[in-house]
Amino acid sequence: MSFRNTLIAVFLVILFVGSIFPQKDTTKNGKKERHIFTMIYDVNATSVKNQANTGTCWDFATQSFLESELLRMGKGNYDLSEMFNVRYTYPLKAERYVRYHGKYQFGEGGQAHDVLTIFDKYGAVPNSVYPGLEPGDSLYDNTEMDAVLKSVLNTIVERNKITSHYEDVVNAICDIYLGKVPEKFEYNGKEYTPKSFAASLGINTKDYVEITSFTHHPFYKKFVLEVPDNWEEGEYYNVPLDDLTKIMDNAIKNGFSVAWDGDVGKDNFYRKEGYAVVPLDGDTSKTGPEKEKTITQEIRQKAFDDYTTTDDHLMHITGIAKDQAGTEFYYTKNSWGTKDKKYDGYWYLSKPFVRLRTIAILVHKDAIPKDIKEKLGL
Repeated sequence: MSFRNTLIAVFLVILFVGSIFPQKDTTKNGKKERHIFTMIYDVNATSVKNQANTGTCWDFATQSFLESELLRMGKGNYDLSEMFNVRYTYPLKAERYVRYHGKYQFGEGGQAHDVLTIFDKYGAVPNSVYPGLEPGDSLYDNTEMDAVLKSVLNTIVERNKITSHYEDVVNAICDIYLGKVPEKFEYNGKEYTPKSFAASLGINTKDYVEITSFTHHPFYKKFVLEVPDNWEEGEYYNVPLDDLTKIMDNAIKNGFSVAWDGDVGKDNFYRKEGYAVVPLDGDTSKTGPEKEKTITQEIRQKAFDDYTTTDDHLMHITGIAKDQAGTEFYYTKNSWGTKDKKYDGYWYLSKPFVRLRTIAILVHKDAIPKDIKEKLGL
């Protein structure tokens, strides 16, 4: 066979093979993907967990954040107990609920700083020591415990009298459903208490700050963020929207991750497709990346003021990726498990989506650009 004929034969084989095997930008059924993602920055993270039938995303996201911090600090791979935080948070919420005569937030929800509060007050434990699951269960479900606690507290409020032993009742309910926290335990050949184990991790909770961006409060000052699950009345630093995204980008680019509090309950958070965008009005394109809106400070504020953006869900941002159009997305670890999840439990959030739907973030102070850090007095 001549060299020319050989080339023709090779070319025909390539065409034939290409017609059989789909390219990387198609799904299993041959449908073309709208976004083909390539990682730019990827921060170390632990495995994806499943909060299952609980409203404890705040807990899972922030524990994941702390686990990434331990990896960044060279402390190793830890799986910290989420239900340890739930166990100790409920009595604190119960105290406020009865003291405010039932006119206070009570339930499963919370904020990132709640995890840091429990870390300081009570310590931490590995998940293997305190899984918080009833015998025989493999998935979390705090629905009944939450309802029982609320019923007890409402009874106290309706009687217009705080009994001397209501705290014992609350603690007993938590112990029944989640289990008693061990006073001492062994981990990797050493004996710890929850407090001594937390101390061994080397995490200083004062190194972490929560930051938001809203115009109804002065920039570069702190204020109590007005969202229902901020039951602890935690203060957040307020910065312009452009600074907020600069902080997030600077964090990821320098090996830090970000605990993200935002809203995924509205349109354009595509659960099956695994990404979130803010398409331009009238964008009817069916293939390729959507054209997105430019999100300004004013648009963001309006969405918060009319309750379009609410305190809906917390996740853990661990990277930045780009799609085939060069648009950047935040690579975001969720706590909904990995089963039937397109990107193994991760989502890609476009920058316009994050600018619009972010309630707040939690970061290490060293992740903040120097000029912004100085304006905040950190």
